[in-house]
Amino acid sequence: MYKIMIADDEGIAIDALKFIIEKNFGDTCMIESAKTGRSVIELAENFRPDIAFMDIQMPGINGIEAMKEIKKTNKNTIFIVVSAYDKFDYAKEAIGLGVMEYVNKPIDQKEIVSLLQRAMEKIDSDRAKRSNDLMVKEKLETVVPIIESGFIYSVLFQGNYMEETQNFKNLLGIDYDYGYMMVIEYGDTSENGHLTNAIGASVRLQSNYNRIRETIKEYFAGIVGPMMGNTVITLIPCEEERAENEYEDRVKIIENARSMIRNLKETVDAQFRVGIGSIKRMEHVETSYAEAIKALRYSKGSVAQIKDLSMELRYEEDYPIQIEQKLFERVQAGDTAGAVAEGGSFFDWMLKNHRGAEMDIKLKALEFVMRAETIGLEAGGNTYRFESRHDYLKTVVDFQNYEELRSWFLTKLREAARSVYENKEKPTASLVEQAKAYIDTHYSKEISLDDVSREVNISPYYFSKLFKEETGGNFIDYVTAIRMEKAKELLSNTDKSMKEICSEVGYSDPNYFSRTFKKNVGVTPTEYKEGSN
Repeated sequence: MYKIMIADDEGIAIDALKFIIEKNFGDTCMIESAKTGRSVIELAENFRPDIAFMDIQMPGINGIEAMKEIKKTNKNTIFIVVSAYDKFDYAKEAIGLGVMEYVNKPIDQKEIVSLLQRAMEKIDSDRAKRSNDLMVKEKLETVVPIIESGFIYSVLFQGNYMEETQNFKNLLGIDYDYGYMMVIEYGDTSENGHLTNAIGASVRLQSNYNRIRETIKEYFAGIVGPMMGNTVITLIPCEEERAENEYEDRVKIIENARSMIRNLKETVDAQFRVGIGSIKRMEHVETSYAEAIKALRYSKGSVAQIKDLSMELRYEEDYPIQIEQKLFERVQAGDTAGAVAEGGSFFDWMLKNHRGAEMDIKLKALEFVMRAETIGLEAGGNTYRFESRHDYLKTVVDFQNYEELRSWFLTKLREAARSVYENKEKPTASLVEQAKAYIDTHYSKEISLDDVSREVNISPYYFSKLFKEETGGNFIDYVTAIRMEKAKELLSNTDKSMKEICSEVGYSDPNYFSRTFKKNVGVTPTEYKEGSN
């Protein structure tokens, strides 16, 4: 059904258009008309036409001004101007208003029918697009909570911010590089700053998750995670905290959280508390989460912000915390060049700002080396030895100048980062080499994936995956290739019988061995032996 409005001060023109429309489009159109500018504006507000035939010259408000008013409340209406005045200025202004066509009277039936068909096609296309947009929006309403939950898991537990977390940011349209965590806790009653019956409340409120999520989003433009225990974790992306507005921003966040709690209590039958961490870079926002948890645990109020509790780790004003963080990120990533570059920057800062504090510089260098080596040890593949650092303290204290200290410091950082890198690369290669050695020794026996997996002490599934990644082929193909090479060697260089050769390369059935040999070598064992002599 298409709603068509005709605006003309001449009754004969209205009747003519009605006749053409009804004749050619029948019951698919609903038609209303008006004869003055004011009445057509009022009609449009109630009728909300899809298509409007507009005369320019009407009593009172003219057609151009009427269209301007109608567009304010009916943005999708398609206008077709029908006028006896072939004036360039009118036509130009009509086009500026988005009019589809400017038609001169007298009316031509074929032209009107053609224009209506074009207009109806556009209406159908727009309706289909709106319907599709609504369907997409409806699907997004289902998908977005899943994506947001994935984002929360990623920043807290995955430890691969630069890859997976960045993909989540792109999906959710997050442009900010900073944010803070808010942990919302719920229970049945509040007793001395703690909520009771956490498990019962968690089970009871599962069905209210969507309502809780919607309420949170009314107050904070954040990423809302899933219910975990009796908590909901929310990440609020934001701009970098500005020191001059820090207090005002913090007060505003706390007041917002208090209002949110009051609303949540009215929405669902439960008590709520909120812990809020400080603003961090996105790659370190898990620290804000830890602060939010700490704020909940050490405060008895309904809303607690970590800075209000004076429990936040703080650094002196010019301390290069970002360089420190980047340094250990580079070590963690096994980036030797990056670790050395950041270590050099930190060492330069120490000399620039604290050159006279020799012992403090030496202790900080020793602290960083110990932390970096711990990261390397925890990466796996190494053995911790209690006395492996017995000379570190004496070595550092005995350095006669900063250049010696700097060289030792950067060398140790490079070694720690290289250890992480090698531990990422070596396990796979060494395990596969160990497996190959076992296969080379035991190919003459019945040998299975489980046998080799047990030998290298990893699960069959994981071993199979590692083996294929490292060699480009699967386990069975490799074993078969080894056996075929050994069989060719025996066929060429010995007079052993086919049955003996078959047994020596791990096959109990000569017929199966012969079929396998031909499949892999291209000829039968007998043909191969004859060709070798």
